[in-house]
Amino acid sequence: MEDPSDIPCLSQSQQHVLETFSKPAHLHRTLPQNAQIQRAVGSLVSQIPNTGYGIEKTTAHLLGDVVPALNGQALSPNYYGFVTGSVTPAARIAENLVSTYDQNVQVHLPDTTIATELEDRALELLLELLHFTVEAWPGRTLTTGATASNIIGLACAREFIVNNAIRRRSKQSTSPRKETVGEDGLLAACRAADITDIQVLTTMPHSSLKKASSVVGLGRACFHRVSIAENDIAFDLDVLEDRLKRPHTVSIVVISCAEVNTGMFATRSYLEVGRLRSLCDKYGSWLHVDAAFGLFARILNDSQEFRHISDGAKGMELADSIAGDAHKLLNVPYDCGFFFSRHAGLAQQVFQNPKAAYLSSDISSAGMIQSPLNIGLENSRRFRALPVYATLVSYGRTGYEDMLQRQIRFARRVAWYIHQHRDFDLLPRSLRDEASIYQRIYIIVLFRAKEDTLNNTLIKRLNASCQMYVSGTSWENQQAFRIAAANWQVDPERDSALVQEVFERALTDWRHESS
Repeated sequence: MEDPSDIPCLSQSQQHVLETFSKPAHLHRTLPQNAQIQRAVGSLVSQIPNTGYGIEKTTAHLLGDVVPALNGQALSPNYYGFVTGSVTPAARIAENLVSTYDQNVQVHLPDTTIATELEDRALELLLELLHFTVEAWPGRTLTTGATASNIIGLACAREFIVNNAIRRRSKQSTSPRKETVGEDGLLAACRAADITDIQVLTTMPHSSLKKASSVVGLGRACFHRVSIAENDIAFDLDVLEDRLKRPHTVSIVVISCAEVNTGMFATRSYLEVGRLRSLCDKYGSWLHVDAAFGLFARILNDSQEFRHISDGAKGMELADSIAGDAHKLLNVPYDCGFFFSRHAGLAQQVFQNPKAAYLSSDISSAGMIQSPLNIGLENSRRFRALPVYATLVSYGRTGYEDMLQRQIRFARRVAWYIHQHRDFDLLPRSLRDEASIYQRIYIIVLFRAKEDTLNNTLIKRLNASCQMYVSGTSWENQQAFRIAAANWQVDPERDSALVQEVFERALTDWRHESS
């Protein structure tokens, strides 16, 4: 330590953490009071101090002013916004070590640190948890989240479909072309392949997919929906094939493995994904899965209670690539996502650092592990693998299955309460009865108030309690709301009772104001 006061201040902050986590989870406020936020904003230092405040005053400022204004997304099991996970105790312990040892996990240097070996092992454990064959997914890395993973996935897909088109054309030509997207750029490669259009074909894409498409140069306008008329999330295979067969066009097909508003799945069986795989193979297309939280349905058993959900995640092993979040249902700290690909060297064609000798591995000792900086977006990376490894080792397959079962059972309890309530509509409207609710609800409950005057203020009324937090969305061009259960601490009976209490209190206040 540089200063004698460093250790007492570090101890003070650690003591605060220990006291915080000694409090029962359900007693933590989900949101700070508005007055606490305003006080914290007013306390923020307005300009850089010349000599600095010192660590003691800074620690007091952080604990006394800033911390009370933070939300309780990691502390309270009743934070239901944005499919936000918490942090398991094992992951929290590992996260403290991450800051202490601050590894830059970029180049695979096995003689200097275990960091890259551990990251690869963590990814293997995650594949095993999700019932994937490890050897089938040699392209794997951790990312900042599903958005970054989707960028990697679409970049690899772009490389694959355009380069394949170049090779097919070269076979028909007396002068073979050697252009690739990674080396020559998208325009030159498309000219070489005689490609005039690149399209992304999907059903109900998450906004991060369109963001990723813009980043990799395909544009947001390249998306085309290929869903059936009566169900926007499900694929219409005839419409899909009509688009795949277009001349001078290459395609990326994306499966939404749990749609963001409803948690419902784009495919219903291994056989259906197999049909998508066959079409992609027939037309030289890439099959990508956007599975921020839906992929974890693969850890469920095939009992009647969960069969409908587990069926929605079957067949994903047939995809070319998968993007997912670990900071959701795996409950590790923000930010953490993962990317899996069945194509070993493709990511390196896109993301390698060329002619950078100082960033090279010792090839003789590197083995099969690729340097992370050559297969992903960042050259500098935090040791986010350690919490992933720790939580998987600590809780194992049965621990994560139990977490997800509790989250689903909670969501179904809340959905049934809303369905029965005279003042609310459960969405989508295809959830008509108790059987469909207790089979099809995953971890998200989508709803709205029947009265517009209540609907317009509902989210404010619910969140004003500071006991729970829900986030807003839009469904069928109307304002709606989501309750998303992703916290490892969920207790179905306790937490559904709290939700009902907060709802009824909000209704009582609204009726009183309306009378």
